[in-house]
Amino acid sequence: MELQGKTALVTGAGSGIGAAVARQLAHAGASVVVADVQQDAASAVAAEITGAGGQARAIAGDVANPEASRAAVMLAQEAFGALHLAVNNAGIGGDQAPVADYGIEQWDKVIAINLSGVFYGMKYQIPAMIQAGGGAIVNMASILGSVGTANSAAYVAAKHGVLGLTKTAALDHARDGVRVNAIGPGYIETPLLANLDQATYQALAGLHPLGRLGRSEEVAELTLFLLSERASFITGSYHLVDGGYTAQ
Repeated sequence: MELQGKTALVTGAGSGIGAAVARQLAHAGASVVVADVQQDAASAVAAEITGAGGQARAIAGDVANPEASRAAVMLAQEAFGALHLAVNNAGIGGDQAPVADYGIEQWDKVIAINLSGVFYGMKYQIPAMIQAGGGAIVNMASILGSVGTANSAAYVAAKHGVLGLTKTAALDHARDGVRVNAIGPGYIETPLLANLDQATYQALAGLHPLGRLGRSEEVAELTLFLLSERASFITGSYHLVDGGYTAQ
């Protein structure tokens, strides 16, 4: 129970990586604000946590709206007294198209959720953490924060932006006692990949030297480490959970 007495906020926590992170945070003793664009999904994860004896509250909101980020932080403070930890995980994949054919509306949507949403989150999370005496943030980037892939301009640009934003926030607030790091998952078995045909699924698995897709729980393990005091001298860095994908 190394996070006993801490309050954590996880966005995109209604499924996939976010849900796994929320569960493991609660298992480690933290009180958790489960935030997701889908109220039913957030409520289900929060109910699972409380049913197992943990503390959790659910909130719905679109991270592309700054008010949603502010409301989630306020809920953490009102329900549990403070905010110490945050995981900015919410994101979407976006359309698949070459740059010249990529739709402007789709570009704006992906950037708003995957990049601006991380900025909005930290804008409200960091002051609350300073007020609480310090804290730690993990921003969920991607392997595509450090390498490119065809036909995914908005996603790749947003995730590269998350890395720069993470490093800058870490430098800006190191003296405030707030650590900020990023994680780069490879292709993970999440709802984002649920509709793939078997051939495409196997092709994605084959891109990883370990020969499979990752599991949400594997990403959550690293997330908890970076949020914990075991990572007290780690800030401004980017950590891969990619089965060797980017080593090639």
